Amino acid sequence: MLRLAGARLLGDRDFAAVRAVLAADPVASCMVSARVEVAGLDPWRLGGELWAADYRGWGSGRLPGLCFSGPNLIPLRGNASALRSFADRALRRQRLCSSLVGPAEQVLGLWDQLAGEWGPAREVREDQPLMAMDGRTEVAVDPLVRPVRPSEIEQYLPAAIAMFIEEVGADPCAGDGGASYRARVAELIASGRAFARFEGREVVFKAEIGALSRTVGQIQGVWVRPDRRGHGLGRSGTAAVVSHLVNGLGRTASLYVNSFNSPALAAYRAIGFRQVGRYATVLF
Repeated sequence: MLRLAGARLLGDRDFAAVRAVLAADPVASCMVSARVEVAGLDPWRLGGELWAADYRGWGSGRLPGLCFSGPNLIPLRGNASALRSFADRALRRQRLCSSLVGPAEQVLGLWDQLAGEWGPAREVREDQPLMAMDGRTEVAVDPLVRPVRPSEIEQYLPAAIAMFIEEVGADPCAGDGGASYRARVAELIASGRAFARFEGREVVFKAEIGALSRTVGQIQGVWVRPDRRGHGLGRSGTAAVVSHLVNGLGRTASLYVNSFNSPALAAYRAIGFRQVGRYATVLF
């Protein structure tokens, strides 16, 4: 285990301590758990690093702070002192992450430490209800929503791009012509985690399971074609993905949503989702 600037880089021998943190809040930690369960803690396999806050009580085997640094910076646990140690380590290198995301208290606390060097952010979303459900949906499931086939990527990709631009406010095809984003979408399709309702060759509803741990699946990218909104496709389509997760895969279904998105919040609550925490996101 290497030490740098008050935060420790974790390795496979720390797996039990990391697993205890992740298991303490499986919904909030789903994005990190999904990676750790497959890759362990080796940075090369993990696609990022896991940091622990430096602390005298480290020998007890408990982690007072935990942060993932990869495509996203995700602080999962830590008081003000822990967040300072994560900021120290993050500031010793060029920023490579596209966002800072996770439990709101940790994200906003860490951003306070980073904003002077990394700011201004493109957008700060301070209040994103984290929602979950593990029972039957309270609305009818759309029987036409199904996993997208690999041969359908050309029909699916425009809808995915439109969703990304609308939700994130940036073009995922900028920079490399969309090669990276296309590869990510193709990976989701190949793993059976992209869902859509097709009418002819057109996608009118889409959603994805962005992260899938052993106990939780996090739904992302929910989108309805603009001319079909207001007819319940979002509710029934999302319910279909929830049913796949809960009944088909035996997972808790989760998602997070901007607090200002009243229609989405109402739809998710109607399906059966209940708020279990609060996320925040800083977009660069």
